[in-house]
Amino acid sequence: MFITVNPQSDEPLFAQVASAVRAEAASGALRPGDKLPAAREVAAALGMNLHTVLHAYQDLRDEGLIEMRRGRGAIVTQSAAPLLEIADDISALVAKAKSLGLSAETLTSLVKEATR
Repeated sequence: MFITVNPQSDEPLFAQVASAVRAEAASGALRPGDKLPAAREVAAALGMNLHTVLHAYQDLRDEGLIEMRRGRGAIVTQSAAPLLEIADDISALVAKAKSLGLSAETLTSLVKEATR
């Protein structure tokens, strides 16, 4: 699993970690049943606070994408499987938006509005 963060980004670090995990699931690099690295390991590798990574893992748990259990760690759930299925559709949507000259912010806003 490959997680990167940009400390200069306006997006909070915990959100960047959670987004990276979602992207790994969408790419097929993470599949249901796979174990995520321990939060301590991720925090050490990225040079960030343990609680920041735990916040990301808790958000993913709240979304149903991972399950966290003492002694077992964080495991990718079956609920993450559709991310792989929708990845091609998302890529096509992004390509279409770019061809129409829409900004990432506009596309994000449209998607958020459509999900309400």
